[in-house]
Amino acid sequence: MAKIKSAWFCSECGAESPKWQGKCPSCGAWNTMVEEKISAKSSKNAAGVRRAKSKIQKVTEIELNEEPRIKMPSNELNRVLGGGLVAGSLVLIGGEPGIGKSTLVLQNILSIRSKKILYVSGEESAQQLKMRADRIGRMSDNVLIACETSLENIFEHIDEVSPELLIVDSIQTIASDEIESSAGSVSQVRECASRLLKYAKESNVPVLLIGHINKEGSIAGPKVLEHIVDAVLQFEGDSQYLYRILRSIKNRFGSTSEIGIYEMCQKGLREVTNPSEMLISRAGEENLSGVATGTTIEGMRPFLIEVQALVSTAAYGTPQRSVTGFDAKRLNMLLAVLEKRVGFKLAQKDVFLNIAGGIKVKDPALDLSVVSAILSSNVDMLVPKGYCMAGEVGLSGEIRPVIRLEQRIAEAEKLGMETILVPRNNLKGVDLNRFKIKIIEVSKTEEAFRALFA
Repeated sequence: MAKIKSAWFCSECGAESPKWQGKCPSCGAWNTMVEEKISAKSSKNAAGVRRAKSKIQKVTEIELNEEPRIKMPSNELNRVLGGGLVAGSLVLIGGEPGIGKSTLVLQNILSIRSKKILYVSGEESAQQLKMRADRIGRMSDNVLIACETSLENIFEHIDEVSPELLIVDSIQTIASDEIESSAGSVSQVRECASRLLKYAKESNVPVLLIGHINKEGSIAGPKVLEHIVDAVLQFEGDSQYLYRILRSIKNRFGSTSEIGIYEMCQKGLREVTNPSEMLISRAGEENLSGVATGTTIEGMRPFLIEVQALVSTAAYGTPQRSVTGFDAKRLNMLLAVLEKRVGFKLAQKDVFLNIAGGIKVKDPALDLSVVSAILSSNVDMLVPKGYCMAGEVGLSGEIRPVIRLEQRIAEAEKLGMETILVPRNNLKGVDLNRFKIKIIEVSKTEEAFRALFA
């Protein structure tokens, strides 16, 4: 009988230690060491395996072959993957519970007619998957369902079916009989992911893993999981809102700057090809004060977004600062700039800020839109219809240059905007003759206010 011994693993980075430690010696995280049972026999045999020797090649002798890709039905998913799913790749899709990870994968594979697909579910029963497929409204005879949590049984199903695409939902529920610890532990996740990676590379079959995230927002399990896989896609969004963003965290076969935007509907996820039209609600409505339109960039995609602000007299003595979708500390900085540099007394007033659509924005180019919406609400004056802006506000009240200004101007013109405010000296190398939109350059916050409210 194999001797069973215990070891301590860090749940954050996967580092191993023979005894418990309050602080991980590898990553420095506190209270992350968990005890797991390991088999001395299995670890000894694993270390004694002799692997085939690789061939040494010169860089000039290596032949480049274009990676064959499987086009997914969703264009947004193809965009984030870099053009499609690469054969033999291991892709991890992570997100909060209930965000729509399984729905996204299921509605894509049910639309693929030319591939034999094996969907391994460790969380849901076959009846639950059938109900979801009925709700999505898509059926396919080439999608095979296996409700299994044993890694060895999964490989038996693979040998029986010989799929051309494998889905594992989720990696935290799969366990190997060779590891004594429970499913979801550091050693189980690491072992299962490593064996699935070996299968993907040897068989040239792409494997999609679905994983959970922890309360900090990172992929649950050891960090080695993210190092093993070829691509990490994170599905983000708020369950209270309809919009979801698919973001690439790591991609060995494409750019990590692309994002995909979806809208949660009754029949699944719908692609949002033009998010600007959905995030701006002013068309055809009566103009209101405290609303400004800004241009932002998520990944490589520019789009317009609506900033809403409400400034009122503090009713309870202590002013409130409430923010949704924007950095609260940055809002406090912008309010201090308005009071110190521009002369608006906002210290004794409540300020509420909201980014429409439930989108969370970190782009500093939205600063000018934020201060414009705040001033508009403070003085109860409308931002002129057809105006949008892009600019970062510095501590001295200056408007600083922003990146990819040409893409922002083109997006504003495409959405029918008539005038855009941009930072001065930010138009070097930009061909202004191709734009019909009126461009106003501003260098100070006061100049922007005069251009908006003169």
